[in-house]
Amino acid sequence: MASDGSEEFKLVSPSIAKEGRIPRQYTDEGQGAKKNISPPLEWYNLPKGTKTLAIVVEDIDAPDPDGPIVPWTHWVVVNIPATIKGLPEGFSGKEEELGGEYAGIKEGNNDWKQPGWRCPKMDTHGHRLQFKLYALDDELHLGNKVTKEKTLDAIEGHMLGEATLMATF
Repeated sequence: MASDGSEEFKLVSPSIAKEGRIPRQYTDEGQGAKKNISPPLEWYNLPKGTKTLAIVVEDIDAPDPDGPIVPWTHWVVVNIPATIKGLPEGFSGKEEELGGEYAGIKEGNNDWKQPGWRCPKMDTHGHRLQFKLYALDDELHLGNKVTKEKTLDAIEGHMLGEATLMATF
């Protein structure tokens, strides 16, 4: 089908149904090697002019012990080339091994102050995990320590579109 620009920019996971429950192997509730691995993601219909993509994954129902709901960052990924169409399952921590087009991708620190994907056991289930994919007109230059805050500041004025996938756990 010819692209007339009307197709929606979207983010999906072959392993997570839209608004569906996140499978155990992507959390601390998985078993052995099938535990806390990053889920596969795919995207479609990038906005025209997209050079790189960035992903921010947050628990948007995380309670602050002192009061309000404060989103908790599970994963930050920047400088994903627009030429690739997704990230494979277990991508987190393997960008160097995969090499090629994946080599320039950088994972940022989550709110546990560790780089890469992390999805711990939850005290209560039913939290919403929001995967946000940002289409950008340039590469991000964030230095050695990439964080959600630095990423969101850097994408100001460079965002061509965003796509969201919601999951629950």
